[in-house]
Amino acid sequence: MSDRRVVVTGLGLTTPVGGDVASAWSALLAGRSGIRALTDDWAESVPSRVIGRVAVEPSEIIPRVRCRRTDRYEQFALVAAAEAWADAGFEGKAADAGVDPDRFGVAVSSGIGGILTTLQQYDTFKEKGWQRVSPFTVPMLMPNGAAGWISMEYDARAGAHSTVSACSSGAEGIGYAIDMIRSGRADVAIAGGSEAAIHPLNLAAFASMRALSTGRNDEPERASRPFDKGRDGFVLGEGAGVLVLESEEHARARGARVYAEAAGVGYAADAHDIALPEPEGRGATSAMKRALAHAGADASEIVHVNAHATSTPAGDAVETKAIRNALGDSAADQISVTATKSMTGHLLGGAGAVESIITVLSLHHRQAPATINVEDLDDEVVTDIIRKEPRSLPDGAIAAINNSFGFGGADVALVFRSA
Repeated sequence: MSDRRVVVTGLGLTTPVGGDVASAWSALLAGRSGIRALTDDWAESVPSRVIGRVAVEPSEIIPRVRCRRTDRYEQFALVAAAEAWADAGFEGKAADAGVDPDRFGVAVSSGIGGILTTLQQYDTFKEKGWQRVSPFTVPMLMPNGAAGWISMEYDARAGAHSTVSACSSGAEGIGYAIDMIRSGRADVAIAGGSEAAIHPLNLAAFASMRALSTGRNDEPERASRPFDKGRDGFVLGEGAGVLVLESEEHARARGARVYAEAAGVGYAADAHDIALPEPEGRGATSAMKRALAHAGADASEIVHVNAHATSTPAGDAVETKAIRNALGDSAADQISVTATKSMTGHLLGGAGAVESIITVLSLHHRQAPATINVEDLDDEVVTDIIRKEPRSLPDGAIAAINNSFGFGGADVALVFRSA
């Protein structure tokens, strides 16, 4: 592994709080929730009837023919990638943008892949026969479909990868891209995560395992409440986050605007339970410590953590314990923690990428969004939670952590440094 520095030069979002980076960031700072009541005709058949749909439908952006050939999660990824590519100052395919295609990679992940296509096409098969199943079904349902589409869209030939690690998939994709550049395999990478899983079966399945919020169907904007004593589960959201990463040398050579340094990634596994977090947060602690080591960072540099905090009773307080264990009491006392899932809901495999972008923006603007709906802070929370109003971050060289944890015990932490 080389000591090449990796920087963030482009950002793209499509989320329940905004259809692009500017609108989403504005909503987060204002504390506006993107959670709404489920109004589909099957809403009454499921116990959780609050969801976070994207603010802007991809069909408003993507041509109709491409929409017919792509799953919804692939559409989200393409929308976010287009914004990130343009935001980085690139236009057209790699060679036209001055990027060597053979030194340009993609690592865009999904926790589930094209689950909507899978379920819809099976219904078509049962009702109308195999001849009516779409010939695009396999490319639409495969979890690496988004990475493949993006690689073709921009002619990225260094590799098109999709890591599948449940709710940490998007963060793991970013980590993979960091390693691609640091190892010398690529100079530029498009990285992130996407998910589209709002469907009655998925809502029923998550509700069956007592993971979803079911107690605030009549007040959806208050349903996602990380760190609050009254939290009763997460709210299912959808969307994508995509970043353009470059080696520092490549970005400097073309005079690119740099948002932050993507300084390091840490991976760990709970090896405890297929769904529940390890009670002492050992895996999460290890992931954060390894991310700090990979970044060559000291715990005292960290001023902010964008927490995974999903609003489940089991996970949120354990994460704050892990943060304290990873950073030590002295450093942990100085950090500000936020949980933006309180506004976006939980985007599953897209969450880590969306929240990485929010973390980068917090460093860039020196301001971190608040966690909404924390009306009665859990007594077991042992870090300083940003509440009510956004909080200014210190001047000078600072760093932040974004945490993502997934079913299967997958733990990923990313460290970003201010530019």
